[in-house]
Amino acid sequence: MMIHEGRIKAAFDSGVFLLKLSGDVRLTLCATLDSQARQLAETPGLQAVLIDLREASNVDSTALGFLAKVAMAVQGKLEQPPTIIADNPDVRRMLDVMGFARYFSLVDAPITEPAELRDLAVVPADEEGIRQRILEAHRILMHMNEHNREEFQPLVEMLEAQEATPHHP
Repeated sequence: MMIHEGRIKAAFDSGVFLLKLSGDVRLTLCATLDSQARQLAETPGLQAVLIDLREASNVDSTALGFLAKVAMAVQGKLEQPPTIIADNPDVRRMLDVMGFARYFSLVDAPITEPAELRDLAVVPADEEGIRQRILEAHRILMHMNEHNREEFQPLVEMLEAQEATPHHP
């Protein structure tokens, strides 16, 4: 099976924000996800958030951390928690293990996509920016549940130790 590079599309229509991830969604897209999470928190008229993972073949832990950041950015601002649509059993299992059901409604029902769904420009990030986002994403995941804390503690400690060490070109 061929793995397709990850892509992110988005649309905002009648108060509903749709974020569609497809292919292999990895840390290279974390700056784009981070940008969306920040913008979403400030979006006037926002009534619902849908995250469509039906075409995602894989979502790595860094990208999952920024999806969790999306939920936290809109927490208390919406009547319903954000909804994730995922019908891939592997992706769904990962969401379940990571504790996403506490912060999202997880469904596998089809949705009607708005016509305005557009590719998001990839937000560039340098190596340091990516490292900072990996650290942030995994800290967010660690706060979601005990399993994640145990799973990601070594990675977070390693990244924090790298942060404390001066970098020389």
